[in-house]
Amino acid sequence: MKRHLFLIIGVTLVVAGAVRAPAAKADDRPNILWIMAEDICPDLSCYGTKGVSTPNLDRLANAGARFTHAFTTAPVCSASRSAMLTGFHQNYIGANQHRTPNADKKYLPYGIEPIPNLLQDAGYFTCLMDRKTDHNFLTHRPLFMGKDWKQRKPGQPFFAQITFHGTHRSWQRDPLRPIDGKDVEIPAYMPDLPMVRRDFANGLEQIQLMDRKVGQLLKRLKAENLEENTLVFFIGDHGRCHIRGKQFLYDEGLHIPLLMRWPGHVRPGVVRAELVCALDICAAILDVAKVKPPVPLQGMSLFDDAIKQRKYVFAARDKMDDTHDAMRSIRAENYRLILNLMPERAWCQYNRYKEAQYPLLALLNVMNLKGQLTLVQAAFMAPHKPKVELYDTRKDPDMVHNVADDPEYAPVRKELLVALDNWRKNVIHDKGVSEEFRKGGWPATYPTRSLEEWEAILELWKPWVFRDPARKVRHRSSRTPARS
Repeated sequence: MKRHLFLIIGVTLVVAGAVRAPAAKADDRPNILWIMAEDICPDLSCYGTKGVSTPNLDRLANAGARFTHAFTTAPVCSASRSAMLTGFHQNYIGANQHRTPNADKKYLPYGIEPIPNLLQDAGYFTCLMDRKTDHNFLTHRPLFMGKDWKQRKPGQPFFAQITFHGTHRSWQRDPLRPIDGKDVEIPAYMPDLPMVRRDFANGLEQIQLMDRKVGQLLKRLKAENLEENTLVFFIGDHGRCHIRGKQFLYDEGLHIPLLMRWPGHVRPGVVRAELVCALDICAAILDVAKVKPPVPLQGMSLFDDAIKQRKYVFAARDKMDDTHDAMRSIRAENYRLILNLMPERAWCQYNRYKEAQYPLLALLNVMNLKGQLTLVQAAFMAPHKPKVELYDTRKDPDMVHNVADDPEYAPVRKELLVALDNWRKNVIHDKGVSEEFRKGGWPATYPTRSLEEWEAILELWKPWVFRDPARKVRHRSSRTPARS
């Protein structure tokens, strides 16, 4: 009798367990929405940027955490995105050369798997809600399973990534809220002229247009009752589309906005000032998704208190299109050091993209060739670079006063160079610069054009830069004169 009783109880428990199993396995992990805007620094009103209005991103910041010291690992899209898709520095995985033929014809080394694939294996539905991944490596399978989170199975958590491309040059005017050039702030290395102010204002207007698209996406999240259990990130893929921004390792090329919201898990209205790199987002995503990567990531989770003790973040720049140059950088709380591996070359050596997209590059070249720039403004137009640059970001946020040779900063220089050297040798296994690399690429002669050529290009730019918000004007790049 007892035997039959135990058997009945056992069967009952098994059946009950089978009935309860779905509840026990219910996936309470958050959805993850990664929103990216191209080519922007923290030029949002919640960061105190003058002139611009970004109410949707401001609300996102107020509902979660806003990071003030977040940086990417590379100042250009394909290298930076390669790092963000994997959680590893682009040099470590061999994805550091931007727009190299066949650069994306090799697989990731060391058994590394892309973040979307790891999430897919863990039960997430992964979707790319736009057209761009832009990475310098091959994958064994698609990174994303669909184009919209609505394609997932019932109850399945999703990882969605979307990029808003408008903030990449060229910029559109905002007819609803045009920005007066007088209301924007110009960095110390730019001449304070109407064309400079108008170009900066145009960039901020495009950010306003992007902000409205972000707002529409967040409204959809709320309308579908997904807001409460969705971890939302907003970042830039690297810094601004300006002369000392994109492609260079100053803060303007690497400093990005980073906003993070997760109701009930991230306190609203928090401002976090610790040093953060884009790889930390990857670590945070795997952390909340309860995924252990096959190879430990090179970032730290934003949910790990240990990140508050970090002393440095690092970045590297290598080939940009066929412009051959190489730089390495270390950022401490109050300092940035840049090591120029090819100091013999000009910062503004020829780059087809920049000469076809940057109106102020033409302006600076004209003024430089005419001797009209101040010493601070002319420094970046020099034919050579110093081997080491060091900036005190507390006193010099625009990074125009190189104190690398100042005896007062000798201890800081030594400390940062030692840490940078350690990172190069032991973290990214830096290959440095080969002789083949030095000899290759577009010609490095400087200046890249004559005064007359630059003056002609400058005149072509003016109607575009100064166009009315409601007026259609053909972009100057479609009328680019050939380089002589």
